Amino acid sequence: MASSAQAPIQGDSSGAATASGRRTGWRLLVAGLIGSSIEWYDFFLYGTAAALVFPHVFFPHSSAFVGTLLSFSTFWAGFVARPLGGLLAGHFGDRYGRKPTVVVCLTGMAVATFLIGCLPSAAKVGTLAPVLLVLLRFVQGAAAGGQWGGIALLLTESAHPKRRGFAGTFGQTSVPVAVIIVNLIFTTTGNVVSSDAFLRWGWRIPFLLSAVMFPVVLHIQRKVEDTPDFRELQEAAGSAQARVVRAPVAEAVRRNWRVILLGCGTLSATNSLFYVSITGLLSYGTTTLHMERDSLLTATLLSSALMAGILPYAGHLSDRYGRRRLILVGGLGVAAWAFPYFALVDTASAPLVFVAVSVGFLFQGLTYAPMAAYLGELFAPDVRYSGASFAYQLSAIAVSGSTPVLMTTVIAKTGTTTLVAVYIALMGLITFVSAWFLPETNPAEVRADPEKLPGTQLYA
Repeated sequence: MASSAQAPIQGDSSGAATASGRRTGWRLLVAGLIGSSIEWYDFFLYGTAAALVFPHVFFPHSSAFVGTLLSFSTFWAGFVARPLGGLLAGHFGDRYGRKPTVVVCLTGMAVATFLIGCLPSAAKVGTLAPVLLVLLRFVQGAAAGGQWGGIALLLTESAHPKRRGFAGTFGQTSVPVAVIIVNLIFTTTGNVVSSDAFLRWGWRIPFLLSAVMFPVVLHIQRKVEDTPDFRELQEAAGSAQARVVRAPVAEAVRRNWRVILLGCGTLSATNSLFYVSITGLLSYGTTTLHMERDSLLTATLLSSALMAGILPYAGHLSDRYGRRRLILVGGLGVAAWAFPYFALVDTASAPLVFVAVSVGFLFQGLTYAPMAAYLGELFAPDVRYSGASFAYQLSAIAVSGSTPVLMTTVIAKTGTTTLVAVYIALMGLITFVSAWFLPETNPAEVRADPEKLPGTQLYA
C-alpha cells in the first residue's frame, strides 16, 4: 500500500520538475532573444545612420561620395574591433563563465550607443566629432564581438543536446529582429519630424533608446544561471576557483586553427549579402537609384520579418537533418542568387527590391540558423567560447565591415553592380567549400540514437 501510494507523488514531483525546467528553459530563450536583439539593434543602428545621416552630420564638407565612404569607414571600425572583443570575451568566458562575460558586453554596448546619441556634430566641434564617433564605434564593435559567443553558448549549452540547433536560433533570430526595430524607429522618427530636424536632432532618438538595455542586463545578471557545461568544467577542476585552461584563446588556436579558419569561411555568404542588404543597399538605392528612403527601409523591414520566421525553423531542421547540410545548400543558394539579386535591385522598384532581399535572406537563413550550435560543437567546452568567437569575428573583420565600403567604391568606379555580384557569388562559394571540409557535428547516427549526444565525438 505504501508503495502504491507513493507512486503518484513521485510522478507528480517529476512532472512538476519537468514543467519547471521547461519554463526555465523558455525564459532563458526569451531573455537571450531580447538581450541579443537590443545588442544587435545598437550595432545595426549605426549602419543605417552611416548610410543616411552621418555623412551630413560628421562629414559635412565632403562630397556625397567621399562623405559616404568616410561614414562607412567608421562603420568598419566596429568590425575591426569585433575580433578583439571576441578574443577578450573568449578568454574570460572560458575561464570565468559565459554569463558574467555576456553581462559586461551588453552593458558596454548600451553605454557606447547612448553616448553616440549625445555626440556633438562636426559643425560644432570640428574633427573631434568623427574621432569620438570612431572611438565609440570601436567600443560597440568590441562589445558585439564578445556577446555573440556568450549568448550562443548560454542558449545551446543550456538546451537539450537534441535541440541545440533550435535553441541557438533565438540568438540568431535577434539579428533580423534588430533590423526590424531599427527600420521601424528610423521610419517613424523620419515621418514625425521634418528632414532638417531629423538631420539636426531626430537621428539621436534611436541611439538614446538604447537605455532600455539596462533592465535586460539586470535580469540576466540576477535570474540566469551559467551553463551546465561550464559548471561541469568547474566541478571537474575541483572547485569553483580552479581554471581548466589558463590561456584558452592560445589553446583554441593551437588545437583548432584549421577549424577556426574554416568556421570563419562558413560565414562569408551570410555576412556579405546581409550587410549589402541592410547598409550598402540603403546608400546605393537613395543616392544612385534615387529611391525613397522609406520604401527601402520598408522592403528591408518586411524581408527581415520573413527571415525572423525562417531562422527558428531552419534551426529545427538542423536538429533533424544536420547542421552542415543546411550550410552547404545556403552557400550555393547565395552564390546562385547574387546576379538575380542585383538585377532586381537595379530596377529601382521597391517590390522587386523586396523580392531580391527576401530570397537572399532565405538562403542566408539556411547558413546562419545552425551556426550558433555548429560553431560551438566544433570545439571542446574548455576552449569553446574562444574558438567559436574567434571564427565568427574573423569573418566580421574580413567580410562584414568591408562589404559596404567595397560596394560603394566598386559602383562609383565602374558604374555597375556586376563586380559586386561577382563578389557575393564568390562569398557563397567560400561558404560551401569551407563547410565541405568541416565535419558534421550532428550526424545521422547521432540523430537516430537517443542515447548519443551531438558534438561529443569532436571534442579534442
